[in-house]
Amino acid sequence: MSKREYAVILGNLGNTCDRFCGSYKTNPTTMEMLKRAVSIPHVKGIELVGTWDITPKNAKQMKKAFKDYGKKCASIIPDLFANKMFWKGSYSSKEAKVRKYAIDYTRQMAEVALLMDCDLLNIWPGQDGYDYMLTADYEKERAWFCEAITTLASEFPQLRFALEYKPKEPRTHSYIARMGDTLLMAAEIGCKNVGVTIDTGHAFNAGENVSESVVLAKRAGGKLMHMHFNDNYTSWDDDMIVGSIHAACYIELLYWLDRCDYKGYLSMDQYPYREDAAGAIGESIQWLVKFDLILQENRKKIDALLKLGDAVQTSKFLRSVL
Repeated sequence: MSKREYAVILGNLGNTCDRFCGSYKTNPTTMEMLKRAVSIPHVKGIELVGTWDITPKNAKQMKKAFKDYGKKCASIIPDLFANKMFWKGSYSSKEAKVRKYAIDYTRQMAEVALLMDCDLLNIWPGQDGYDYMLTADYEKERAWFCEAITTLASEFPQLRFALEYKPKEPRTHSYIARMGDTLLMAAEIGCKNVGVTIDTGHAFNAGENVSESVVLAKRAGGKLMHMHFNDNYTSWDDDMIVGSIHAACYIELLYWLDRCDYKGYLSMDQYPYREDAAGAIGESIQWLVKFDLILQENRKKIDALLKLGDAVQTSKFLRSVL
C-alpha cells in the first residue's frame, strides 16, 4: 500500500452549532479535544485553528503536548472567519485598518507555525467575498487580497501558504470559489510558496470533479499543497463522513493524487453536528484506508480502464470492488 499520512482539524472534535441552534454539544477544552484526536486510529497530524486552539501564549504548551503524544502539527489555520472585525472581509476589506490587522494577525500565526515546526498556513478567507450586486469592487478587492498574500509569503519564504477555496458560505459569493480562480490568484501573486488547498466538499459544491482539479493544480506548477476530506450532497457544505455519497470519486481521487505525486496530509475536515465526533472522523479515515486498498490492488486495472474509456467496463469494475 502507498504511504498516506492522515490528519484532523482539532476543532472538529468540539462543539457544533448553526444559525438555528447555538450549541449541539458541550464545549470541551483544547486539551480534551487533543486527547480525543490522538485516540483516532491512523492520525499522524493535527491542524490547529488560530485563536481557537492556539495563540502565542499557549504555543509552547501545545508544542510540548504534541511532542508528548508523538503527533505533528499539520497546519495552522488563521481565524479569518469568526472574528467580527472581518464581517465584511479580511485581506479584501474596504477598510485599510482591517486589511492591516488581518496581515498582522496572519504574521502572528506564521510565527506560531514556525514555533510548532509546521511549514503550512492553511488560508480559508471565509468572509472575503460579497453578498449583493453593486456592493463590491471586484478589481480592487481582489488586488488587495493578492497584495496581502504576496506580503506574507515574501516575509515567510520558509512557510507555504495554501489558499482554500469554497463557492459560498458565509458570503453568497467567495473571492476564491473554485480551483480555476484560485490558481489565477496564485499566479497573480507569483510566489513559489503560495498554492492551493482542496477541500473535497467545497469542490463538490463548486460542481468540480476533484480528480480533475488535482490535475489542474499539477499542471499549474505543482500548486496542490494540502487536502481536506469530507462529503456532501453537492448543494451545500454538509461536511459528512467521507464516502457517504461519493465513493467512486474517492477511489479516482486517490489514484490521481498518486499520479500527480501529492505527498501531503489527507486531513479530515468535518462538522459532525449529531454524531460522535471521533467516531465520525475515524470512519472517514477508515473509508479512505479502504479506498486506498482497492486502489493498490487494482492500479493496473484502473490504468487500463482510463486507456479504454469504456463507461460500461468501468461500471463493472466499480461494482466488483465496492
